[in-house]
Amino acid sequence: MNNFPSKETIIDAPQRIAAFIHQTPVLTCSSLNQIVGCDLHFKCENFQKMGAFKMRGAAYAVDSLNEEAKRKGVATHSSGNFAQALALSAKNHGIKAHIVMPENSPKVKKAAVLGYGAEVTDCASNLAARESTLKEVVAQTGATFVHPFNDWDVIIGNSTCANELLQQVADLDYIVSPVGGGGLISGIALAVHYLSPKTKVIGGEPMNADDAFRSLKAGNIVPVQNPDTIADGLRTSLGDKTFAVISELVEEIICVSEEEIIAAMRMVWERMKIIIEPSSAVSLAAVIKGQPKFEGKKVGVIFSGGNVDVEKLPF
Repeated sequence: MNNFPSKETIIDAPQRIAAFIHQTPVLTCSSLNQIVGCDLHFKCENFQKMGAFKMRGAAYAVDSLNEEAKRKGVATHSSGNFAQALALSAKNHGIKAHIVMPENSPKVKKAAVLGYGAEVTDCASNLAARESTLKEVVAQTGATFVHPFNDWDVIIGNSTCANELLQQVADLDYIVSPVGGGGLISGIALAVHYLSPKTKVIGGEPMNADDAFRSLKAGNIVPVQNPDTIADGLRTSLGDKTFAVISELVEEIICVSEEEIIAAMRMVWERMKIIIEPSSAVSLAAVIKGQPKFEGKKVGVIFSGGNVDVEKLPF
């Protein structure tokens, strides 16, 4: 825990970014409670600005820059949600954002990034190309690189999601969050550790991109090879910071199949009448899969975002 953000930092974080984010609602659904046999409380980051929790981490990271760094702007590589979040956060502070996006990024996401006034540089659709292109952009501009998840400021910003949830719903037994690069669940785990130590944090992960599950088992980072999942926000591998937090503070990772993700997503659309993306559905799918564990308990379920391509629905 030595190099983890402090309790004071986690407690102060919501105040720091309050002007730049929505405090998102918590919804309940009695028919889903009956199906799963527990008391579910859905934290709806699909209603967050730009449609995903990523706004929290980006807002905190940009707010934390000193004046000189702000003058030079920020840079990142991202195929979607973090690109939008950093672009909007930069716009809110009146500074430049340089975003490297793979050629196969969804057109709607690229349009949103440009709409927020960021400069977009295209690159080939692989991690090596993303990183080398970003290096060039940073060398040319002097912009500060903000990592989409493996960055303490981003993780602290993400912790505000759980900070809010714990104030909105008392005495949660569990909080279940999707796991991709681990930036969201790491922030949640830190907030829970400091503010509600009795609450256990569980991760939901696609079987087809199960690097967090494998990494925890192995005791070191096992990067995902060719992740092939409908939950496109969860195709990334853990970083050293997120792996450290998850190893210490997350109880368990539950892996779910593509069919289970799609069934959970459909359930939410039909019963709750709200739009969530497949990555969000992974957390509910994990609760359904691990049903005996959650029986009769009070469970917070994180809906991480709602940026779904309605032209390509899985049902």
